[in-house]
Formats: sequence, C-alpha cells, structure tokens
Amino acid sequence: MMSDPVDPYIFSSDTLPSDPRFLPPLANGRLGWRVFGTIMHMGGIYNGERGACHRADIPCPLAVKMRMEEEGTHSYTLDTHTGIFTHSILTSRVQASQLFYAHRQYPNLLVMEVFLQRQKTTEEPITVTLESSFTPYSDDITFQDAPDYKGGRHIFGQTKSPEVPGGLSTSMHLIWTPLTTSVTLLPDQSQSRWGFLVAAAESSESVQACFDTGLELFEHGDLQTSHLRAWAELWLGSRVELAGPLPLSRAVIGCMFYLLSAFPSLTEAPSLFGGVSPGGLSNGGQGQDYWGHVFWDQDTWIYPSIALFYPKLARAVLDYRVRTIEGAKANAEQQGYKGLKFPWESAVSGQEVCPDDIYGQQEIHINGDVILAFQQYLYLTQNMLERAGTEKFFKKVLGHCVHMLVCPSGVMPPDEYYYNVDNSVYTNSVAKNSLQFAVELAALLQHPAPPEWQEVADKLKIPFDEELKYHPEFDGYRKGSPVKQADAVMLGYPLGLSMSLEVRRNDLEWYETVTDPHGPAMTWGMFAVGWLELSEAQKAQQLLDKCFENIQGPFQVWSESSDGSGAVNFLTGMGGFLQAFLFGYTGFRVQKDCLHFAPLIPDEMAVLSVKGVNYLSNKLDLLVEKQEVSLAVRKQAEDSGSEEPCPLEIVLESSGKIIPLIPGQQNNHLTK
Repeated sequence: MMSDPVDPYIFSSDTLPSDPRFLPPLANGRLGWRVFGTIMHMGGIYNGERGACHRADIPCPLAVKMRMEEEGTHSYTLDTHTGIFTHSILTSRVQASQLFYAHRQYPNLLVMEVFLQRQKTTEEPITVTLESSFTPYSDDITFQDAPDYKGGRHIFGQTKSPEVPGGLSTSMHLIWTPLTTSVTLLPDQSQSRWGFLVAAAESSESVQACFDTGLELFEHGDLQTSHLRAWAELWLGSRVELAGPLPLSRAVIGCMFYLLSAFPSLTEAPSLFGGVSPGGLSNGGQGQDYWGHVFWDQDTWIYPSIALFYPKLARAVLDYRVRTIEGAKANAEQQGYKGLKFPWESAVSGQEVCPDDIYGQQEIHINGDVILAFQQYLYLTQNMLERAGTEKFFKKVLGHCVHMLVCPSGVMPPDEYYYNVDNSVYTNSVAKNSLQFAVELAALLQHPAPPEWQEVADKLKIPFDEELKYHPEFDGYRKGSPVKQADAVMLGYPLGLSMSLEVRRNDLEWYETVTDPHGPAMTWGMFAVGWLELSEAQKAQQLLDKCFENIQGPFQVWSESSDGSGAVNFLTGMGGFLQAFLFGYTGFRVQKDCLHFAPLIPDEMAVLSVKGVNYLSNKLDLLVEKQEVSLAVRKQAEDSGSEEPCPLEIVLESSGKIIPLIPGQQNNHLTK
C-alpha cells in the first residue's frame, strides 16, 4: 500500500538529538530506558513517601557508547518493526553495529549486542572501544554486592522510602554481563557477535531465573529472534497505515509503537502491570515527567487506542485499577467521602501521591474516567462480567460512586487553569454517563440499582448557554477566557453527549481561539475528532497538523508542549493523536449494541488502512479510499485464546454500523 520507497517504520539519522531527552526510549511494559542513558526504571518500583513518591532510578549497565579511532560514517536507527535501536559505524575496514532492545517477550531483560563485520579481507585485528558511563549507584535504592552469578555481576538493595507511611520498601536485584572496555575481531574472523544482558527483578530467585533465560536464549541463538517474534505478533494484531505524506505516516506509526511499548507482552500475566504514566517507563524520576505517576492520561487518552485492538492489554489497565481499590477507599475516607476516590496521581497502592493537594482533592472526574474505560471494554468484548474480581469492582465502585459523582461544587475541571469551580461541564457529564452505566450494569449483574442513581444522573446540571448555543466550561465561565487544554470539546467525543451540529460547531470554534497554543499536545486530537464529526476533514487535518510541533526528530519522541518543554516521551499526546485516526477519520464509536463507523479522510491522505480492530472476538479490517470504503470481518487466529466469535452484520448507510447477531435472538437494530 505504501507508495513511498522509504520505510515509514524506520527512523534514521546520522546524528543524535542535541537534547538527550529526545533520545529514543525503549520499553516493554516492565522495563524502560532511554538509549545511552545511565538510568532505567521498572514498573511498580517507586521511592519516596506520598507526594515525594517517584519512579526509583535504577542504574543501567548498558550506558555504553561505541568508539573507534578510525574515522567512519555513523548512523542511528530505530526500527519500530522490531523495537531495536542500532548505532553503526562504517569504515573502509569494518562495519561495527551496536544494538539495544528491551526484550518484548521476556520483559525483565535489557539487551545490548555488538556485531563486527569486515568490509575487506585483511590479516589484522580490528578493535572497537566500548565506553561505559555506568556506576552501580542509585539515589533511590541502597545497593550492596551479592556473589557473582554464572559470570554475571549481582547487586541488590531496597528502596529508601515506602510510598505509604509504615509500608514496606521494595527490593530490587540486578544481574548483568560484565562489560569489557573493548571488543576485537581477530585476524582469522570475518565477523563476530557479543551479547550483554541485564536482568532486573524484585527477588534473587526471579532475577537469577531471568538471567538464566537470557543466557540460554543467547547460547541457542534465539535471544534476538524471540524478541522479533514478539514484536511481529504485536504488529500482526494491529496496523494503522496510510498512503499520504511521509511525516504523517511516521507520526502515526511512531505513536502506535511507543504506546505498545508501554504495555506488557501478550503472554505476560497482567497482574504484574504497573500502569501507564504520561512519559512511559523510560522517564519519571524525581522532579521530572510527572514522577512516573499514573493519571487519567492512562484511562482517557492512551487506553482507547489499545483497547480497540488488544482486549488483553486493555484488561491490564482495568486490572491495575481493580488492584488499587483499597487505596481508592483510603482516599475517600481521608477526604470525607463514602465509597471510593481514585487518585489523581497513582503509583502502586492507589493512594493519592499528587505533590499538590488541590489536584488530588478537586479533579474528581478521574472516577468517571476510570468507569468510562470499563464501559468501553464491556461494549467491545461483552466478556467483562466473567472475569474474577470484576463484579467486586463494580459492587465497590459503582455501588458507592454516587458519593463522589454528585459533588459538582468546588472542583477542578480538565482545564487546570481553573479550580474550585461549580458544575464543571466535563466533570458533570462524565458523572452522568457513569451513573447511567451503573444502572445498566447493575441490571446485568442482577443487583438492582438504587433509584437515586438515575435520579441523580437526571438532575446533574450540564451547563449550557441558551443564547450563545455553546457549553461553558463551568458556572461563571466567561466566553473568551483562556483555556489550557481540551475540556468542553470532549463532550461530543469521547463522552457522546447529545447536542445539535450547531452547538458542536460552536464549542469547537469558540474554544479553539482561546486554547493555549503551548498547552498539552493531546488537545488538538480532540478538536480534529470534533471537526470530523461535522464532516470537515480538511479543518480537522489543519488542527491535527499542530501536533507536529510536539514531535521531536529524528526518533518521533513527543514533548508535552510545542516548544519542547514538559514531559517526554509524552504518550498522552500520542494517544490523542491516534484517537483522531482511530475514532476520527474512521468514525468508530463503541456503543452498547453496535460499533458505528463513518469514514472520512482529507485530500492529502489517499488511503487509510486500519487492520485488526477487535470487536466481540472478531477482527475487522477497514480500508478507506477517496471513493470507496471496504470493511472485512475475519475470525481470530485459532491460537489466540479468544472466545468463539459472535456473528456480525455490517450495515452500510451514510454512516456504517457493525451489529452483533446473537444466535436465537431477534435482531432489532436494523431500523433506520
């Protein structure tokens, strides 16, 4: 489908970014590292109490740069097909390649391989220097030496301060292949390869088992191969490709790659997953990139694009929230509420770790954001009710959510320029949706909902200006006041609030002019989705083009703000950008009884292909061309572990519907 001879999945340069923050991050849902950096992070490993809690810095033994005395041509390549970053030096005598990857199948392993290959026959040795900046020290973990293990260095320690006062500190073990200062290609060798492993885990037994696995894989030549297989499996499950401008293609692919890198492998137990923070696992140390905490960014901005393709990875997000219920209960008690209060900033316990109290106290829309993620999952899969722990979640969350969702006074909306406001339009709308979903789900669980749930939902005020025909952000908002980020424009999508086309247009036009151009990157994706709802593809593309100011070359690393400041690698912005494609240009809307689609692409995009949408255990492939739309339904692969697909019917109207046909039941959805 790609007409450009350049592979958009490969990001290459002959120089590295001048700002090391934009070096490519490598992650696998468990470990994260920025290439050449001295620090890595591990999911669920934090240091610091309460608001001082942050991802614990773990020293990375792969902080190594390859040097040669002989002048050569350097190249730096991130191959998103494979998740491998390569630094190559080419001289007249040799090609030296240094490969890094966070192992996709065995997520406790980081790997460096060095490969030397002669370019011409000579009888002299060729030596390449490996310059290390690694020191086995951390400000967050008190390390001490353990006996070497199978030729590997072993250190272990504990984080210095637990997240919760009186809690236990977390243990950390590292085993790595000792680094040599150089590698040499002997006179009788035309090529040779060296492998260096890092294994990280929370116990001695686990880290030794992981190191054993790495050694065995390398010995049998399957270390890199198994990594490649795992990435191939991921890409087989999802493809978002387009025929159009190369920067646009690269942006889409880069976003999908980095989002997938933040999630566990398809074979890993989801209980080990520590959630997704705005900067991913490669970032989040003390004082930077939101300290590695988990926000609504995970549930609202990052999750929807993953859930559309990978039910198992989506479940990992939901399981993370289920595991933190006790912390949410403690938050509610501390703030004087019954029920649960999900933290604005979360780490391991689910207790609030936001350094600034006002956000943790007033951004109560987080409860509705979490519930919306569960709602999307149920509508996409219909199998949530069979999962252990899910009924417990809904009894505890939905059974007590009224106490948090009926408090429209004194809140902070998503637009964080304002606080202590009444009747935030987004907060109230997501609360209304949550309560209505609670009523619906209570019936499915055969636990009749208290009548006040629907009564409260009906009474919640959704601010609306009858004269100007638009939604003010909150009571007292003055039209034209500055806005930090997407807020009221999210009422149409993802919240699905019913409104006329005139009102939708007014919301988009009036908020666009006052939104901070240096605000968080995800905002323009929501504007693009809105304009696509109004069938204005060119206007949508113009706004989406604003995102390119946040993409830092050459490795497609996003900054939070367009001037390069803020969090990096800003997965939240990538999530908003991807949603413009997956829910904007396709028009997909995940609803209770069907999956809507209404494709529309701009002039500069000749073809949009979205493959692998997972709906009720069926795989859907959508191809959008200028004059034609085609959608294919195929069964899951036999070894995917999925349930038997539900028969689907596709209805092509001015907008499409994908409707599940339940055997033995009458289909009542085909009326116009």
